[in-house]
Amino acid sequence: MSVTVNHTGITVKDLDRSEAMFRELFGFETFSRAPRNPGIIQAVTGLPGATVEIAYMRNGATSIELLSYIVPGGNADYRPRPCDFGSLHLAVNVTDMDAMLEKARAWPLDQVGDVVVIDQGPNTGSRIVYMRTPEEGLIVEIIEKRIAPG
Repeated sequence: MSVTVNHTGITVKDLDRSEAMFRELFGFETFSRAPRNPGIIQAVTGLPGATVEIAYMRNGATSIELLSYIVPGGNADYRPRPCDFGSLHLAVNVTDMDAMLEKARAWPLDQVGDVVVIDQGPNTGSRIVYMRTPEEGLIVEIIEKRIAPG
């Protein structure tokens, strides 16, 4: 049996804003956007009465699914720290960290920690930073690839 990744799903507060952010900041393109069959959504999520609109976006081989639930209302604000179980982040490669930071802050995304240079692993020598979306608390890791020294 072969297994490949299909997409990563992210529940968002404002579908229009999130779709625009992923398009304008990170180069994703929408290839499908529509409400989904409530019966199927309720069955798969176990949420009675659930209704959702979904935007599928891609950047190269990477696909994301942005989900905006209309029902149920009163959605919980879940903002795990990077160390908490269930926390996830989306990492993007950029060629100019400083320009991306300026654009990201204008949205505004919040910088979580410092810009650092990685000293081990496959991203050795790269500069990275965590940014967080204010609405959902999604962490986006921005990576500026650099050649590792010596």
